Amino acid sequence: MRNRIDLVLGKVLAVIMGIMVLNVLWQVASRYIVGEPSSFTDELARYLMIWVGVLGAAYVSGKQMHVAIDVLQTRSGKKTQRRMRSMVYVLIILFALFAMVIGGSRLVYISYLLGQKSPALQIPLAFVYMVIPLSGLLIIYYKFNDFIKNLNG
Repeated sequence: MRNRIDLVLGKVLAVIMGIMVLNVLWQVASRYIVGEPSSFTDELARYLMIWVGVLGAAYVSGKQMHVAIDVLQTRSGKKTQRRMRSMVYVLIILFALFAMVIGGSRLVYISYLLGQKSPALQIPLAFVYMVIPLSGLLIIYYKFNDFIKNLNG
């Protein structure tokens, strides 16, 4: 299941990056060739960058490619290393749960209730913010999976 999620997430990120590149190219072309910049491209690029950044963090977390300071871990014994990894996984899960899933869901809900829309695209901002709890759930899945693997050795 993890490999399927990685594959789908990687493809979604590639599509978002492709759309972002085309969007920025259109913005530059409309500004310098046509002489009149497109009104929606700046906002779309901003929202796509949010999605790439937050979903990318979940993807990198799942691939174990995130930045880590492992000085203590590398100087410890095997048993201590496993304990430290377990503690780190639990802390990441707690952060993702409280900050991203619960906090992000509240942000989405409040934006939805207030009916906030983006100025140029007129899309609900709740849709833009939806990526936060989604990525939080993905990070929790990945780290819970890593935690179980770490317990089993």
